[in-house]
Amino acid sequence: MKKFSTMATLLVLLIVAIPLVYAAIIYPGLPHTIPIHFGANGKPDGFGSKDNLWFSTGLLCVVALGVYFLMSALPKIDPKNKAGRSPDVYRKIAFVVVIFLTGINVTIVSSMKGDTLALNHFLLPLMGLFFAVLGNYMHSIKPNYFVGFRTPWTLESEDNWRKTHQLVSKIWVPGGLLITIATFFLPMELGIFVLLIVLIPMIAIPAVFSYRYYKKHGV
Repeated sequence: MKKFSTMATLLVLLIVAIPLVYAAIIYPGLPHTIPIHFGANGKPDGFGSKDNLWFSTGLLCVVALGVYFLMSALPKIDPKNKAGRSPDVYRKIAFVVVIFLTGINVTIVSSMKGDTLALNHFLLPLMGLFFAVLGNYMHSIKPNYFVGFRTPWTLESEDNWRKTHQLVSKIWVPGGLLITIATFFLPMELGIFVLLIVLIPMIAIPAVFSYRYYKKHGV
């Protein structure tokens, strides 16, 4: 188990390093001033020194590593030991988060060399794909204080938690795939609108279900 954990950590480090390697490759060819901020239409509306590339890229790498190690440690830091009931699921979700943040990081690095096509066609689809994959694991998450669809009612009842997370899985997988496919073919402004239109019900429906389940069945 320890050997597997070490190999998994090394794999995560290699994945997280991909944006830094990519940034190092393209850095010499970048102009002194690069786009560092983009509007809702996906076009750059802010510029700065190309040295900013290292800060933004490094920050996302640190965030990805932080999330991975935090989620891997949840079974040890949960005060009521509830997270220890599904440690493998947490590790899988942590791995998904690392891949997602790395994909976002690579997309941002690519956009800083003026490749707005990458930003317009991959940023929002990546978000949709993230929800779809995350939804696939939701029904396997046991009640805990850190990960999952946590409402006041799911946290107070294991039955409420189980039923709500089963619903989340049924909604998030197709909803995430719909976001991924639709936003890939749409301009970013319209893609953001589609993202919100699909995402709001994905969050609201399980929340309402959780409350109604509580009102019907109690704690």
